[in-house]
Amino acid sequence: MYQLIVCTCPDANCAENLATALITEKLAACVNILPGIRSVYEWQGQIETAQEHLLLIKSRQDRYPAIESAVKKLHPYEVPEIIALDIERGSQDYLQWIDSCLIGA
Repeated sequence: MYQLIVCTCPDANCAENLATALITEKLAACVNILPGIRSVYEWQGQIETAQEHLLLIKSRQDRYPAIESAVKKLHPYEVPEIIALDIERGSQDYLQWIDSCLIGA
């Protein structure tokens, strides 16, 4: 089963570092970085707003535990956003490409 995992980062450096680590470790085939998102959330009883970068991480379900561990290790937030969405359908060529990128890990 393939997954799209989303994660927000506080800045471009954090996003680049996380994306590079996930690709280098063959935990993800591709990570898109979407800059300039604005997040509104509650944290410790206060409404907060922040400019963030959104990571769209393409991988497989079997890699999720290692992805979560890597994000928690490298991310500066106390509670980073890590949400996995199962990919129910996709181009077979693209899904096979994901598999080819994760070989050897």
